[in-house]
Amino acid sequence: MTTSPIHVFLSHGLESGPGSTKIQAMKAEAETFDGVQAHAIDHRSTKDPIARLAQMHDAVSRTGARPENTILAGSSMGGWVCAQTSSDTPVLGCFLLAPALAMTNYPQSSPVIRARHCQIIHGWNDDVVPVMPVLELARQQGISALVLADGHRLEHSVARVVSEFRLFLDACLRNPNQS
Repeated sequence: MTTSPIHVFLSHGLESGPGSTKIQAMKAEAETFDGVQAHAIDHRSTKDPIARLAQMHDAVSRTGARPENTILAGSSMGGWVCAQTSSDTPVLGCFLLAPALAMTNYPQSSPVIRARHCQIIHGWNDDVVPVMPVLELARQQGISALVLADGHRLEHSVARVVSEFRLFLDACLRNPNQS
């Protein structure tokens, strides 16, 4: 088990918010672990990915979270924010849901994800972020990927997402120095 505190930062998608079903379900799951503090970041003030990236950096800085005790989890644009944050500063974990990766209209659209533990969950029927370029990025970087029979919002897979998040958190906390 790793030393406390562990900070989990949750980053929502473009059209969502910190109170979304997935973000709140993952936050509640993270808070079941001893020594974990979960933070749902509110990005609704901007739709600009770079501004949201700055909001993530500010949130991490305000809490005093150390990178080796930081887990990032994000959906869609929030997934890009988490991936780019981990590219800038290696972290313990990065859990990405339908991340807006390999998108030509994003800055640094294919960041090198630098997390000891990383997992991507995507929907086969995603009509916002194409699944195949994300899977190719996962293949290139050796990242575990799970593709579900669902769409971009993964709304039919919330229970599965939360279950996978629990397993992911457990692996991060049990084996903080292994990838």
